[in-house]
Amino acid sequence: MPEKIIKTPFPLIDSDPHASRVMRYMRPSDYAIWAGATAAFPGALYFWDMADSTNSKLRTSLRYGLLFGFVGGFLLAYQRSSFRFWGWTENKREEKRDMKELSERARKGLPIYGESNEPEWVQAAAHRNSAYSQLKFNVFPMFNLVNHPYHGVDVSKYYNKKEEDA
Repeated sequence: MPEKIIKTPFPLIDSDPHASRVMRYMRPSDYAIWAGATAAFPGALYFWDMADSTNSKLRTSLRYGLLFGFVGGFLLAYQRSSFRFWGWTENKREEKRDMKELSERARKGLPIYGESNEPEWVQAAAHRNSAYSQLKFNVFPMFNLVNHPYHGVDVSKYYNKKEEDA
């Protein structure tokens, strides 16, 4: 089945980026969102208790709030980084970094998107399960943890870059 082509305002870098790439390409603003959500959740619990105090001990609630804020902030930062890979938000910085990184892999003769010991059908199933899964983090957080060749971009641009540099 051919992959659906989505028109985006910015260039598509990768329709199903590996989780390690998404985290490596996070910007400082993503980390700020993550930190803000981590602090905001227990902060909201604290101020809510100040407004409606029942003289309860908040220690455990604040710890759980910190955990939920940390996880929720991470998912939000991960999603923001994924949007740049998909071309939904401005991604000039990621586009340059991607071209440099993957052209270097092509120059060395390595597989562009990494090697996988998984059979082809497992790679295809992993792609079908994880493609655009960041849009459903509220239902079931799923990340692409399998290297596969299905990324929705023409990889010849990385090899052409290699020829231009020679």
